[in-house]
Amino acid sequence: MATTPEHDERVANMKFFSVYPHYVSKVEKKGRTKEELHQVIEWLTGFNESDLQKLIDEKVTFATFFERAKLHPNASLIKGVVCGYRIEEIETPLTKQCRYLDKLIEELARGRKMEKILRKA
Repeated sequence: MATTPEHDERVANMKFFSVYPHYVSKVEKKGRTKEELHQVIEWLTGFNESDLQKLIDEKVTFATFFERAKLHPNASLIKGVVCGYRIEEIETPLTKQCRYLDKLIEELARGRKMEKILRKA
């Protein structure tokens, strides 16, 4: 399933600071912690807690967020369906990166073990 240019543009222009509280809420409702969320985000992007806070304070878009990120070399091991899209079939790099993050957060909220979420080769 291919994404549309409009969808990709909408994803690129979303503000990270406006979505981040939803990530926190989603994992905490399921008994996981903000620290675990930060561990997952750091694994994928290389951003530590202070980096995240700076990005939130700057009100960056997801385009800027992922431009600054150093994606983990094993990120391509993240597979499956999230938000109605099969991650492996998404062609737009930014949209794929956003779905990687969504998938990791979904797995965290569903109680998957951290060693499985943080893919190893």
